[in-house]
Amino acid sequence: MAGTSSIARNDFFKELKPRCITINNLTVRASDKRAAAKDLITVVEDLSAILERQISSDASVLDEKLAEYVFFPLSNVLRNQQQYPIRLTELTIRCLRILIQYGWKSKISNDLSQQLLIFLTFIVGGVPGQERKDRIPEETELEALRTLTSLIKAGGSTPSGAASLVETNAIPTLGHAISIILDSVTDGRTPDIQLEALRTSNALLVAIRDQAALATFLPGIVSSLSRLLTLPAALKMQRRVLVGGITTLKDVLTRVLGDIKVMGIMKKQTISDDEKTEGKVLTPAWLKATTAKIKLALASVLKMRNTDSEEVRTALERLCITLLDECHESLVDCTAIFVESAMILADEEKEKSILETSLIDLARIYPELGDTIKTTVYNWVTSLPRLVQSSDDKVKQQAIRNLIKGQHFITTLQVDSSILEDSLAASLRDSATALVLASKSSSMTELPPNAIELNMEVIQRHGSRLFPPVLIAQETERSTRTALLDLLSNVGSISQQGKLASDLLNYVRESTGPSQVASYWLAFEIVKSSLSQPSDLDDFLDLSLAAGASDESESIFQEMYTFSVAVLDSQAETEEVDWRLQALALEVTTFAASRIKEGFRPELIDVLYPITTFLGSGIPKLRDHAIISLNSIAASCGYSNVTDLIIDNVDYMVNSVSLRLNTFDISPASTQVLRMMIKLTGPKLIPYLDDVIASVFAALDNYHGYPLFVESLFSVLTEVVQQGSQSDHLLLDAVKSSAKDHRKNLQPVVTTEEICGILSGRIERQEKRRLKDFQHKETEPHPNRPWKPTKAEDEASEEADEPNEVEKPSPPKTPTFKILARITDLTQHYLTSPTPTLRKSLLDLLATVCPALSPDEEAFLPLVNSVWPVLVERLYDSEPFVVISACKALSALCQSAGDFLSTRIKTEWWDNLGKWCRKVKADATQSRNKTRSKVDPWASKQDRSLMIPIRSRDGIEGREASSKAVEAVSSTGLGRFAQAAQVWEAAQELLMAVVSFVQIDDDVFDEILALLGDTITKNPTAKAALEAVDPDAVWLLMYEHGMVEPMDKPVLEGVAFVDLWNI
Repeated sequence: MAGTSSIARNDFFKELKPRCITINNLTVRASDKRAAAKDLITVVEDLSAILERQISSDASVLDEKLAEYVFFPLSNVLRNQQQYPIRLTELTIRCLRILIQYGWKSKISNDLSQQLLIFLTFIVGGVPGQERKDRIPEETELEALRTLTSLIKAGGSTPSGAASLVETNAIPTLGHAISIILDSVTDGRTPDIQLEALRTSNALLVAIRDQAALATFLPGIVSSLSRLLTLPAALKMQRRVLVGGITTLKDVLTRVLGDIKVMGIMKKQTISDDEKTEGKVLTPAWLKATTAKIKLALASVLKMRNTDSEEVRTALERLCITLLDECHESLVDCTAIFVESAMILADEEKEKSILETSLIDLARIYPELGDTIKTTVYNWVTSLPRLVQSSDDKVKQQAIRNLIKGQHFITTLQVDSSILEDSLAASLRDSATALVLASKSSSMTELPPNAIELNMEVIQRHGSRLFPPVLIAQETERSTRTALLDLLSNVGSISQQGKLASDLLNYVRESTGPSQVASYWLAFEIVKSSLSQPSDLDDFLDLSLAAGASDESESIFQEMYTFSVAVLDSQAETEEVDWRLQALALEVTTFAASRIKEGFRPELIDVLYPITTFLGSGIPKLRDHAIISLNSIAASCGYSNVTDLIIDNVDYMVNSVSLRLNTFDISPASTQVLRMMIKLTGPKLIPYLDDVIASVFAALDNYHGYPLFVESLFSVLTEVVQQGSQSDHLLLDAVKSSAKDHRKNLQPVVTTEEICGILSGRIERQEKRRLKDFQHKETEPHPNRPWKPTKAEDEASEEADEPNEVEKPSPPKTPTFKILARITDLTQHYLTSPTPTLRKSLLDLLATVCPALSPDEEAFLPLVNSVWPVLVERLYDSEPFVVISACKALSALCQSAGDFLSTRIKTEWWDNLGKWCRKVKADATQSRNKTRSKVDPWASKQDRSLMIPIRSRDGIEGREASSKAVEAVSSTGLGRFAQAAQVWEAAQELLMAVVSFVQIDDDVFDEILALLGDTITKNPTAKAALEAVDPDAVWLLMYEHGMVEPMDKPVLEGVAFVDLWNI
């Protein structure tokens, strides 16, 4: 083995020798140093490559003798380095580092070590006291620091080398080196330079074994490191630099101020004799002054504890834990800041190593740390209300997270403090109140009752069951709310949570305003958390303590539920209840239903109607809360959807509504909840509403002079009609099958063959009747009976003519049909209401209900007879939107009643309807002409004329269309959106309905045809309706207006046809 090593060393020496000789010759014998620099760079670079290759393969070949051999020519380069390029110096320093680290190692001489220390310090920092003109490259500085690190490690690895560093004559050199290194730490141009300077500092701390020397350099080291680690300068540093600086700070403090290091000094603190400490560095006065300055420096460094970097937080936590452990006595004044920082930096989710000491371990070793933890948590608790008022969300969230960690330490260490628990309840209440008051309002305005529409997309079988937040609900406050909920779920043990919730609930009963709402929410979240998380003891043991805590939470929740039911019931009695309190009461009730499932059904008697009452609330968020609550309660109680929930409990739901109406409760809540309930359940509920409808009718009789209230009542009836008209049980099957279609269809064209067949059949029947009469005729000589039948014979003949069958009674009406019929009959009394919106609502109701009731003509036609007079009067209403609704209602009535309206239409047409239609058309035309004149006021009449191409025998010719045709073609434009145009459009729909479904006289038809003639080409529906009655009249009108395409004149030999197209 030794022979092999010797051979390898000889081979390595053979490679080194020629290069070392070349370097020596070029440095010593060359007269022009600069001229030889290029060759030197090449040789030294080759030498560096050989050294690196050898240490990567077998570093043991390079020993101190070869290091001395190689260093000799390199020393000439170092001696004259100012005359050579900096690149050559860098390569030389690299070779020197390899020689120190792998060649000399600990055998380097003290003198050489001192010389190299001075040289390397000079390379990095320049000449002491002089400002460097040209800064060396970053690579050269980094290489010099690496070499300096290797030199200090090699020199300090032996007792003699360590002692030589702190000799009296070497202290200035060492001090300057430390200053240069610390400058590189704080002001290094690259992170690599800073990291290497930190490694050099660590090597110095290990190499300097003299405690007094370390104490001398401690202030400068700590000062520089605090500059590196103090905000805001630390924000510019890379994380690895900060972690290295924190580690170096931890090492220097433990090496200088560790309890073991200063134990002797602390024992001498009682000595007051100045003579015994004269000339010494490590004295009680020094320790006292140093710890005071260290406390200030650490206070600035530990401000980084709120950083987001996980590596930096871990390093700071290790710093605090290590100093609390190893400097427990010497840095006792810093205990509070160490404990607070360690608590903030603690990460409960991160798995701790068994060999790693934590703050909880130290608190169990040093009891005084437990008191410090308790004091810190108390300070956090009392400062929370102030911090949550900050405009910075990060400050709020950090304060809440700190308190969560503090509660974790309190629970883990089983620290009991009544003062802490009482202050926690007050702090949470004040903090939540401050957050609620600071939360930006959502600019939510209450909607008027008649503007409330239920969003049916929310109430579905699989509707949402998650409540949106009521407090601290803004998107920007989500993180703060989440942090606060985490705090409430980790506020302590189950028993502590129960006590805290009980205190908050007691405060809720005695307070008002935002603090009441905030306390109510806090109590609910705490109880919900305590009931949702099982006790750890319950999984293994059956102890009465755990059972008692659970029973306490149950009793508190029962009190909260009772209070919530009272809040829900009070909404009808006063308007001063905060809607957020009501929304939270809905959440509590829903949570109670989710816990006991189907066992909650008996409670529906108390809570279902109040909850449905909120469906009529003018506050959208409260209404959405009620919808979600109904969804969740229905699912919890075993119902497939909310409809089944209400249908199953419809008896007392309806009774509650009737009771309110019978007691003349004129608040909009009763009518709104009924409307929402009907819309929610659909047609299933209609048969159960006979008593409620009767109560509505009674209320209408008593309050018919209050338009708004009457309108709200009719909104309920409108909803009944809309849902009832969709019911499958509105009509019996027999009535459904007898439904008639009153639409007039175009009669088929009768051919000549068909006419001949009809005449032939008629003649044949007459002949058969004549022959039959002739055969049965008897010839009598004289009559044997009276010429005139007797009275008895007449009576017998009449009895024989009467049918033997008894007339069948009409089929019974369904409950839904009866309700809709009563509502329809009631509308006639309110169609003259002074409120236009009510009149429109009633007209829309009639338009909906008529098609639904029309199959049963026996009951429907009397209703038409009752409603017709007041309904037709609405055509002449002063409000255009009422007129439009009246046209739609009359159209539906024509479609449903058919020829029953024939006489009424005829009479009304000659009285008012015809004049009204012509006036409406004239107003629409005038409005359209005004719009056209505004577009082109200077256009002449000739410019507005329209030439229509027609066919003739001579080809295509042009004919000027009539003014009506021009108007029909030019009817597009902004004028079509005017009120007059919209009314005329509705009137056209009415006229088409009259023509399509009602038998009218020819005179009336001609006038309707003249009114609709301009729109025939643009309205195929109107054309089809008119042609179904008289297609020839329609063709003639179109021909007169030039709307018919010309036909070729027929050709027949011997016959001359008139050219109709040129007449």
